[in-house]
Amino acid sequence: MRIAIVTGASSGLGKEYVKELSRFYKKLDEIWVIARRRECLLELQKESEIPLRIFSGDLKEDNIYEALNRELAYRRPNLRMLINCAGVGKYGLFEQANEEESLEMIALNCYGLTKMICLCRPYLRKGSRILQVASAAAITAQPYFSVYAATKAYIKSLSLALASEMRKDKIYVTCVCPGPIKTEFLELSGSDKKYHSNRFLTTPNFVVTHSLVAALKKKPLCICGPYMKATWLLGKLLPETVSVKFMYFFNIYKQEFSFL
Repeated sequence: MRIAIVTGASSGLGKEYVKELSRFYKKLDEIWVIARRRECLLELQKESEIPLRIFSGDLKEDNIYEALNRELAYRRPNLRMLINCAGVGKYGLFEQANEEESLEMIALNCYGLTKMICLCRPYLRKGSRILQVASAAAITAQPYFSVYAATKAYIKSLSLALASEMRKDKIYVTCVCPGPIKTEFLELSGSDKKYHSNRFLTTPNFVVTHSLVAALKKKPLCICGPYMKATWLLGKLLPETVSVKFMYFFNIYKQEFSFL
């Protein structure tokens, strides 16, 4: 059985990945989708060209991993692609943040993503891909988005290291770093009020298509779009202390563009 696994599949990028996978993998038997909102996954099941196997649950809790592990051990699938897309973010000052929300970001963005790789690694075969959704926030530390940006830096660092380690087994890891996207994440994170125009916003379809092509080309890093590539280059050229000050003033004055 040839499968792909997508976390965070109920909305946004995760949902778009499920829809687009049939264009990139013609011989998938199933896509295993993971998200909290079962009703959204059932709706997605009607839209998908490839049969979906639904795992509804919270990646911050152990029971979803136990269910997935049992199914993997029973089916012994050929896992062609793991897409780690689940994530959460919260905009605001660290000292004013809810402690539970801050720890939730770390639990889902870092622990959850790492746990998924550990569970799925035995089922990855020659030519398999891992696609990790990070963010342009991984470029530098980001005041007012401090924990979120730190978790995304973790994803980028881990992904690039794994890309080097796993290449010898012909398993290819791609880290995706998009900028702000027109999804519900902007509203849920509280960062939607920073955008007064759509100039720098991109669509889920653009990011998904761009990143899947990068994964198939075995690229370890995918920076989505010309604005983000320019931002990435600027972040590399500036000393990090300067970049952090730059981000502080952009965020505090709610300019129409920030690194997400």
